[in-house]
Amino acid sequence: MDGVTRRQAALAGLLGGAAAMAPAWAAGTPAVLSQAALLTPKALGAATLAVARAGDRLVAVGERGTVLLSDDHGASWRQAQVPVQASLAAVCFADARTGWAAGHLGVILRSDDAGATWHKQLDGVQAAELVKQAAQRTGDAGAMAQAQRLLEEGADKPFFDLEFMDAHRGFAVGAYNLMFATTDGGKSWTALGPRLPNPKSLHLYGVRARGRTLVVAGEQGLLLRSSDGGASFSALASPYKGSFFGLLQTRGGTLVAYGLRGTAYRSGDEGQHWDKLDTGVPMAVGAGLALPDGGFVLLSQAGDALLGAENGPALKRIPAREAVPVSGAALAADGALVLASLRGMRRVQLPAH
Repeated sequence: MDGVTRRQAALAGLLGGAAAMAPAWAAGTPAVLSQAALLTPKALGAATLAVARAGDRLVAVGERGTVLLSDDHGASWRQAQVPVQASLAAVCFADARTGWAAGHLGVILRSDDAGATWHKQLDGVQAAELVKQAAQRTGDAGAMAQAQRLLEEGADKPFFDLEFMDAHRGFAVGAYNLMFATTDGGKSWTALGPRLPNPKSLHLYGVRARGRTLVVAGEQGLLLRSSDGGASFSALASPYKGSFFGLLQTRGGTLVAYGLRGTAYRSGDEGQHWDKLDTGVPMAVGAGLALPDGGFVLLSQAGDALLGAENGPALKRIPAREAVPVSGAALAADGALVLASLRGMRRVQLPAH
């Protein structure tokens, strides 16, 4: 299913359940994991799936291993060198130079030069082997059977989100209960999936961490939490049975989970209780971003921006100038909202408030 993100799949109605994603590869290592992304002018207009800040630079990622860089707040872009052609669905920087990108075929890449060049740290073949080792340590027959299926199906499972607290500690989540942690900047990874209370192996779409608390949001309203840095997890009571496509955390620690049919919920107590937010939009909310002032912004699949205060009762809707399916957002150094979309990159000026 390389090249189809969670948000693309939602638009196409393909994410009805965990069984919707059939294996795309036989066991083995697909060639695109060892082939560099093509450098082409067409990349500047290609579908982009996520964007992040690296200092004053913007780094966007997308289909077929495309990584784009902007040093003028998103006004213009150029392509970076990437060692794989797998589509990239998430990007995260711990500081102005150190960052990671992740996506299809179990790929996780690292950059130490603000996104100009990348090297591969993990792929789906290696990830499957790590899941098997973790399952064996649990001694759980179900976990071991699931790990064996993962090995047999090959490197077809995508990562959907990344969270790095600093240049050493980070997490990656993805399809079919994939969750990995690193404490050494990605030199080594530990599979956490076998310890998650996720018996259906539902997709994990978003992860956020604060201190030793992690919250994960996913398919069919799945919400999980760890209070010990990922050593153990418990399932949270979910206010929604549809899929959450993402999770953001404000500067004050408030969590906002968002997803299908304009759904958004807010929690001020690390996911224990959730309050519904009225987005006023009927289509999926596909991206969200915490803002420096403590507020946040949600982006619909029609391109509408929804501004919220950390504890405010309502969202302020900024209608889209053009209807583009938004899949990621970052705030440029000049204050503009920069959007990753299936039609390339966009800039939106947020109103003063």
